[in-house]
Amino acid sequence: MGVVAGLGIWWVRHRHPAAEASPPESIGPNTNRPSVVVTSAPATVAVAPPPSAAPVGPLPAAGRDPAVDAVQAARALVQARQFAVARERAFQALETARDPAVRRAAEEVLGEIHIALVLSPAPMPEKTDYVIQPGDRLSAIARRFGCTVELLMKGNGLKSEVIRPGDRLRVLTGRFSVEVDKSDNELVLRLNDRFFKRYRVGTGEYDKTPTGEFTITERIAQPTWWRPDGRAVPYGSKENVLGTHWLSLNVPGYGIHGTWEPETIGRSVSAGCIRLLNEDIEELFTLLPAGTPVAIRD
Repeated sequence: MGVVAGLGIWWVRHRHPAAEASPPESIGPNTNRPSVVVTSAPATVAVAPPPSAAPVGPLPAAGRDPAVDAVQAARALVQARQFAVARERAFQALETARDPAVRRAAEEVLGEIHIALVLSPAPMPEKTDYVIQPGDRLSAIARRFGCTVELLMKGNGLKSEVIRPGDRLRVLTGRFSVEVDKSDNELVLRLNDRFFKRYRVGTGEYDKTPTGEFTITERIAQPTWWRPDGRAVPYGSKENVLGTHWLSLNVPGYGIHGTWEPETIGRSVSAGCIRLLNEDIEELFTLLPAGTPVAIRD
């Protein structure tokens, strides 16, 4: 991650005279909204993959499914840090695979690629370059572009929320959506309706997790847990079941959160909420702003 952080600091601090000489492109009819400069994305990006990326399982022998070769090519491109091209090959495999194991392998590679791309200044079609204006704050920029402050900071290698006019941020403008499958205890994250990453989750026992269309309404790091009897259990207590982060849904008492009991992931044992490993909920907390749609299915 040191390479990613170093690239982020270089990106924010480095100025591009040629780009600044071009007139900015407005992103909407409101003239008070920020201006952006869009740059083309090179095929090769030197960023480090996330150290906690899940290992990809063995594939069927080449020839059983033509998509196997595309997955293997994507893996090789990831090792060469050519993430943009690797992403294209992995999507090709995902869209053409006949074998479910090959589809899952393509998804695992895509998840690794996507996290490496969004948590670094690496260009993506879903990103826009933004020139910081006088009076800007990261929280205001995040609201304008529909992302989170945490993503702005991690994606640009920022160590604090202090920003300077004239510097540049690379901002993810794509929209995330979440799909939870209770029967498989899995959560699929999509970006602009395309596959982004798959996570294992825990859901409610006795079908307590509600189904339907919901929205993330509140985001809390180091949450307090309120017991059914009304007693508050602070973050850090062994009795607090919410893990490190909490994402409220627009149905009272339900949300997506972490857990201190990793053995419960993949099982239906919760009181109704959706739980993930703490490292996974931290990732989702970084990516998902309030307003993100969440669909829960049986």
